[in-house]
Amino acid sequence: MNQRRIRRAARILLVDALGRVLLFRFTPNDRLPLWATPGGECDAGEDFAIAARRELLEETGIDADPGPQVARRSIDFVTFEGEAVTGEERYFIVRTQDPQIRPHALTASEQVVMQSHRWFTRQDIAAWQETIYPIDLVDLLVEVGLETV
Repeated sequence: MNQRRIRRAARILLVDALGRVLLFRFTPNDRLPLWATPGGECDAGEDFAIAARRELLEETGIDADPGPQVARRSIDFVTFEGEAVTGEERYFIVRTQDPQIRPHALTASEQVVMQSHRWFTRQDIAAWQETIYPIDLVDLLVEVGLETV
């Protein structure tokens, strides 16, 4: 029996001036499209907060301090590369006044699967037809004090 690799990742709850949260749409070849918060895997030896700031800049063009960790999750999933992992995720809140997203340094695989982005209200998330990760995003937003979304 193979043990799953621990995949450490920083996730960002990026909130705009209207209280909406940013999600990216992923269109992998091996599954239905899905939406997820900005963020990604920590580099070897990288702190979660540093990874959050790096991922935020790479994926959105926003260079901001992610502040303290607000939530922690553990989930088993299969990466877009087909690897079964246990995700150890840490969440950070970043607020922005500028809703313009300017990806700064997407990886080659991100350029292929990250097809679009959208700002979501809590009502949008609850009614959305495609899968959104984390599955309980609305509950997480409330849990971390983002009730206005």
